[in-house]
Amino acid sequence: ILGERDVEYVIIDGKEIADTLYHVVPEFEYLNQDSLLIRSEDIKEKIWVADFFFTNFPTICPPMTSNMDALAQATIDLSDHVQFLSFSIDPMRDTPSNLRRYIERRDIKATNWHFMTGDEDATHLLAKSFFNGAERNSEADGGFGHTEYFALVDKEGHVRGIYQGTSIEQMDVLDNDIRKLLKDEYGIDGVK
Repeated sequence: ILGERDVEYVIIDGKEIADTLYHVVPEFEYLNQDSLLIRSEDIKEKIWVADFFFTNFPTICPPMTSNMDALAQATIDLSDHVQFLSFSIDPMRDTPSNLRRYIERRDIKATNWHFMTGDEDATHLLAKSFFNGAERNSEADGGFGHTEYFALVDKEGHVRGIYQGTSIEQMDVLDNDIRKLLKDEYGIDGVK
């Protein structure tokens, strides 16, 4: 589990017990490409692979989306247990209808992938909880800057891994880590 840890002491049956508290991704709600409100609570029964992007970015976003699409196809046997989340950092341009057009242009078929749009400042802050960075940057191509990471998040909201989203080799590692997390933590085996 990545991130800061804290220890909380509680008294149970007269004994002091230490409990480790781990970093948790905060609750969120966004509109997806179909203008449906998606809340973190709605998808808590799945593990997540999340990234931050915007549709007008000419450099790292296209390969990141291609790699996420390839990963979604590689893990199709686990689609009932894995949710892909791509959060737009440019909600003024990335409306639900524009996200839908982006999906159609890229011929994305995964049914377990939400392209999300919402409040810009909240999204930039949320990126930090996924150990990503996102910000408005007038000097960057497209007017925004962000990291190229994918975050693997367990059902409890703990970030379990960070992967370079532009690397095909890292997608193989992420595929294996998804399968390992599902099997070891939740008893779910995929077919590979």
